[in-house]
Amino acid sequence: MKTELSTQESHFEKLYLEAFKDYGARALWNMRPVDAPTPVDALAITQALRTHGGMDGRRLAERIERLCRATY
Repeated sequence: MKTELSTQESHFEKLYLEAFKDYGARALWNMRPVDAPTPVDALAITQALRTHGGMDGRRLAERIERLCRATY
């Protein structure tokens, strides 16, 4: 049985991987994804998504931030 916390954790991990897949060359070109991202790792990419990811990258950054801050 998954707890709400573990569900949130797996969801931010999916968004983290999605960010690198969709915005790696444009916004995250100078970063490397980690194998098991933590909320801190996910939050570390949001500024680059906001700055270089266009409106869709900004929305993705906001979703990541909401999930990561909810886990604390």
